[in-house]
Amino acid sequence: MKTPLARRSTIHQTPSVDRIRLAAVPAQHPYVRAVSDPDTVTVLPDPLPPGAEPGRWWPPQVLDEGWLVHNAARFDVLHLHFGAESYTPEHVAAAFAAARRAGKPIVHTVHDLQNPQLASQEQHERMLDVVVPSADVVITLTDGARAEIAQRWGRDAIVIAHPRLGDAGERLPIGNSSSVITVGTHLRDLRPNIDAVGVASTLVRAVAGLRAAGSSVRATLQMNERVRNEDTAMLVQQIVAEHDGIDLVRGPRLPDEQLLAALADLDACILPYAYGTHSGWLELCHDLAVPVVGPSVGHYRDQHPAEYARFDIGDPVSLAAAIERATTPAWSRPGSAARAAEVAARAGARESELAEVRAAHTDIYRSLVPRAAA
Repeated sequence: MKTPLARRSTIHQTPSVDRIRLAAVPAQHPYVRAVSDPDTVTVLPDPLPPGAEPGRWWPPQVLDEGWLVHNAARFDVLHLHFGAESYTPEHVAAAFAAARRAGKPIVHTVHDLQNPQLASQEQHERMLDVVVPSADVVITLTDGARAEIAQRWGRDAIVIAHPRLGDAGERLPIGNSSSVITVGTHLRDLRPNIDAVGVASTLVRAVAGLRAAGSSVRATLQMNERVRNEDTAMLVQQIVAEHDGIDLVRGPRLPDEQLLAALADLDACILPYAYGTHSGWLELCHDLAVPVVGPSVGHYRDQHPAEYARFDIGDPVSLAAAIERATTPAWSRPGSAARAAEVAARAGARESELAEVRAAHTDIYRSLVPRAAA
């Protein structure tokens, strides 16, 4: 595994004796909590939006001009991760201008060059045109995204790998042994970038082809009980209903423990994305040593290229070939000694990686805050 320090641009590292006070958007997101070193960074809690129930961070008040004016003395650095889509690009531009007037540096991590929550990317692209050129430092997760950022905005982004988000001491499942090869995909709540119909149609034909050739492969499609488009959900059910070797499981959103167990039972996980940039789901599969079969879009493959088998939605031959490639390594088998050893090895590597990811963020913050220099 490449270390994040080896994959990022060189920045000036300044020793510091002070803690950095960070206004992160959003503060309580698992990714933000993971990359913020608790020994060097104090993350301000998310301000509660007017009238919102406790625990809700959106729309993010930190990106409001008025909040920034009245709270500038409470933080040293503003770091935007997610949530800008709650506002117009003009609103965020005004917020950034307020931060500038207060002398506060701005960091932006480009997680999504395409927003998976939006069907139309027009406003997201306008938002990126405001945020990326304006930030003092731009971070992203992969070399491919870095190249796209350079091409679109002329910015040299710092690449810092996506860390493990779970607790370091958490014992991950290795799955249950099975006599068949089990692949699966989770359509979740059918958010806009999930091509549920395309993936279901491609998968049933790929599985049929593999089984006709003598493979024991079976496939599982999971989908939340509550979805954004019930007509699409019913169409997926119809596509799957008449085919052997493929099951549709629909139910409540799985708690984390049950989700980990379900993923660990797979020989390979299929990503159902029609577009996008990076995937936290892919990182979860990496930690569980579950090979990923994913689309040839975005920069998903750059996250863990050695274990990513590409296919094209609508092309069952490419999906069948990708499934065969993904399930070749011995560690792809759930419940096996090879899977257990791979999960353990990755856990150790991830612990070291997390320390480097946190140090990289702290280095960036300290390079931007003159008063923190010793």
